[in-house]
Amino acid sequence: MENISIALPKGRMADSAITLFEKAGIAENILKDISRKLVVNDYKNLMKFMLVKPIDVPTYVEHGAADLGICGKDILLEQKKDCYEILDLKFGFCKMVVAGPKEANGSFLTNKRVATKFPNIAEEFFRQKGENVEIIKLNGSVELAPIVGLSEVIVDIVETGNTLRENGLIVIEEIFPSSARLIVNKASLKTKSQRIKEIIIKLKEVVETFKEVKND
Repeated sequence: MENISIALPKGRMADSAITLFEKAGIAENILKDISRKLVVNDYKNLMKFMLVKPIDVPTYVEHGAADLGICGKDILLEQKKDCYEILDLKFGFCKMVVAGPKEANGSFLTNKRVATKFPNIAEEFFRQKGENVEIIKLNGSVELAPIVGLSEVIVDIVETGNTLRENGLIVIEEIFPSSARLIVNKASLKTKSQRIKEIIIKLKEVVETFKEVKND
């Protein structure tokens, strides 16, 4: 049986991912170690889990350092890495939005400034709307940009919207919903096909139970 390496995003999503793998019977006794180490081995199940920054997960998978990875749909759409998106894991729910001060709501943006950590998503969204904007790439708290006059609006990922409200901003428009996705290295899917397909099937079975509970 082949060894399988999996890139997980640091933070709460890693805990949810490990819990999912354990429920699927794919991994055992990993959760207690994952917060203390960058690499955790499950020798019994021949699995290796590595913790990386969320934005780096697709890079590890694309270049074959990991066979599988878990990351948000937002990161996949922003980076457009060369790997397969296989399964919506139904956790890590959030949404990509346009947000700004109340007075920006309903205004058509022409030659306006949009601050964001997601320049590709923002540019494509406003291009499709026929609105000509200047994209300003930020790495820190984008909520500050419209407050200090750096931009008219922002494009950002939000979960509860609390941070927006605390800074006097509102959601103007939702771009798309996002959740955790399972991605696969293209070469690994060929060379470790049987093992990876078994993992996908087991994860899908657990994810389906999440949906059933939600529907009830």
